[in-house]
Amino acid sequence: MAMLVHITAAKNTRSVRRAGIRAVSSARSGPSGVYCLPVLPSYQITHQWVRELRRGGQRTLVAVYFRVPDDEPVEVGHYAHVPRQMTSAEATALIAAQVDARGYQFFLSRPVAAAEIHRIRSVNQATGWRYMPDAHGRPPCACPICNPTGQYGAAKIRKSFGDPDD
Repeated sequence: MAMLVHITAAKNTRSVRRAGIRAVSSARSGPSGVYCLPVLPSYQITHQWVRELRRGGQRTLVAVYFRVPDDEPVEVGHYAHVPRQMTSAEATALIAAQVDARGYQFFLSRPVAAAEIHRIRSVNQATGWRYMPDAHGRPPCACPICNPTGQYGAAKIRKSFGDPDD
């Protein structure tokens, strides 16, 4: 059985313990489900999405570990590419074989029952990447999608690019 980890807000801990993980995220193909990653030997790769998810406004995130059968169908791929459908065992092997697995993700197109949950743990809040893997050394994008109005530092970034709106 594959051990997977889902990152969620700490305020959801009681609800997850009681009822499991709801399938509220939507994939490109349409159905709702749960985004997760396999537990790998690298803590950084396993919990890589923490820092990016904190950008959404959540102050504290936790990791929810759960098991699914090896033949469970999942969608897997890099967030910037179209995902492929395969079993959870094949998808875990695919991510483990990558030289740089940052940006990869699983999509499980069903909710996770409370009985499948193995453990809920706190996670290092500074783990992972922001904006995109290897963003260090690149100038930030000033478009309104990457830097929406009101986001910390967005006006300064737009001003440095000479955006006429600011």
